[in-house]
Amino acid sequence: MKKCKLTIGIAIAILMETAIATEIPAIFAHTVKNQAGKMVMVDDGKIYPLQAEIPLYNLKDMEGLITGTNTGLAFDFGKFTGTMYYGLINYQDGRNPMPVFFKKPVLIEMGKAEINIKNLAGKYDMSGWEKSGKGTLGYRLVNAEGNIIYDGKVSFVNQEPFLVNVTFIEEPTVNIVTSDSTIIAFRTNLPTTATVRVGNQTFHSKNIQRHEVKITGLSPDTKYNYTVIATSNNLSNSQSYSFQTAPKPGTRNSFVFAYASDSRAGKGGGERDIYGSNTYIMKKIMAVAQAKKSVFFQFTGDMINGRFNNVTETKLQYQNWKRTIEPFAHYMPMYATMGNHEGLFHKFDDGSKFGIEVARFPFATESAEAIFANQFVMPKNGPVSEDGAEYDPNPQVPGDFPSYKENVYYYTYDNVAMVVLNTNYLFSRSFKYWFAKKGKEGSLLSGGGLHGYLMDQQLEWLDTILDKLEADPNIDFVFTTQHTPLFPNGGHKVDDMWYDGNNTPRPHIAGKPVRRGVIEQRDRYLDMVLKHKKVVAVLTGDEHNYARTKLTPETTIYLPDWDKPKVEITRSLWQVNNGAAGAPYYAQEVLPWSKQVKIFSTQNAVVLFHIHGQNLRMEVINPETLERIE
Repeated sequence: MKKCKLTIGIAIAILMETAIATEIPAIFAHTVKNQAGKMVMVDDGKIYPLQAEIPLYNLKDMEGLITGTNTGLAFDFGKFTGTMYYGLINYQDGRNPMPVFFKKPVLIEMGKAEINIKNLAGKYDMSGWEKSGKGTLGYRLVNAEGNIIYDGKVSFVNQEPFLVNVTFIEEPTVNIVTSDSTIIAFRTNLPTTATVRVGNQTFHSKNIQRHEVKITGLSPDTKYNYTVIATSNNLSNSQSYSFQTAPKPGTRNSFVFAYASDSRAGKGGGERDIYGSNTYIMKKIMAVAQAKKSVFFQFTGDMINGRFNNVTETKLQYQNWKRTIEPFAHYMPMYATMGNHEGLFHKFDDGSKFGIEVARFPFATESAEAIFANQFVMPKNGPVSEDGAEYDPNPQVPGDFPSYKENVYYYTYDNVAMVVLNTNYLFSRSFKYWFAKKGKEGSLLSGGGLHGYLMDQQLEWLDTILDKLEADPNIDFVFTTQHTPLFPNGGHKVDDMWYDGNNTPRPHIAGKPVRRGVIEQRDRYLDMVLKHKKVVAVLTGDEHNYARTKLTPETTIYLPDWDKPKVEITRSLWQVNNGAAGAPYYAQEVLPWSKQVKIFSTQNAVVLFHIHGQNLRMEVINPETLERIE
């Protein structure tokens, strides 16, 4: 036995000596590249190989290789087999254009399918493509098991043969609306030059596929029509919508904004799961927000099922979510941040269900944070990263941690400010299961963030921003939002910022635990929020229910054996949890603060905040039934 251990030890030493570790961030212990250049984990006499990346579906395949035929369009979806539903989109008929599916779907065999557009002529030409010479089809891919995988679009030109036109694969949306600016974002099927016309101004974008066009010089509280024209060679396409700028800060107008979280796939089939997203509920939520004239929507994590070990499936699920909100985001900005299901990993095989996970790198291009920033348009006014924190193994060298760019930020609208945080930064699911399930699944603590933990640099930034907003005379109401509740009520008492009252869980950097545990860090956050009196509520998700909890000086927030300093709750503060945007429900659990829960519901919900000058009212609606929850 001793000889065997010695042999393993020598083998590991040789492996470590020959490792090519320059590409592996210093925050990860035990993670190396062997002599063959393959990444492995090495610990306690064992070598864990990297799991192969085998995407079930590929976004590029789902978008298809599309060509014109004499009668319509031919599609190549790689190896995908199933059924394609399709139908015209009439952009002149209604505010929120969507495809109306034709009665006859086509089969996809070994990735190949054809659509006869001429079948959509005459009484079926509801978009006028025969007269205009152009049209757009929406198509839906359903696999052999009947699961919806992707909703796509393709524009065409009516000639012989038909021609694939410039297509807005992601249609124009408004983002980051201020009193004098916004950003119009869209993506085309091929590199295009683009022109955006707003009022009497024209803005341009270079020859690329993903466009983010900054619109400036606007007047406050003004409605603007906008038209986007994308051109490539002799092909062009255009779409027109509108948006309204925010009032001048401190105007104190009356307005409404919406809040929700957790729209990842639900149960029940159909559009409740369009590969990773509960499109059925999310569409209804967006429709209610629009009907209530919401000026913006805050969505705080778990948009998708996610948690892949490859980038392409993550992008595919993001695309499905963006397609869901797109008809409404033409007019209303959506602000979002990350939950645990936005996680993206390298996974090592230790025989457990999930394997050993570390946050995916290179951080600058393939981390969960980098892919999120690539997919969305969010403010860039947050902290840089955790570089320079006391636990940084190379404090003088940047790049040891992912960026906070576009996943931690703040924004204002009139007299309201929203501070958006990330409690799943550098997320590793292995940590969650190690602490929550006592090592039964994924026990190797190489390095990474903890579900429900706000790291030091982020908290320092938060304190500075809350100070700034507290001193701003134009701001009356401040909200903070992060995916995980400070005080879970149903479904996540074993983690979030509680972990059954256990303070031991915490991030590990370079294999070493950071100084403060999860409850200590929760207390730092809670103390910051309480001392800034303009903060009226903390908006959370993760738990798939709606719960409104009132924190008061009488609220119990510790177990009886807590032996560390305690936060004094000096005033009332609301925690509003709305993780009811379509993910499978969680029922209520008994916790020390349960008496402070004023309402708990497992109905799907959208929360609407009505701001009337210096008065605030909250309304909660079930988007399926339109029943008022409260």
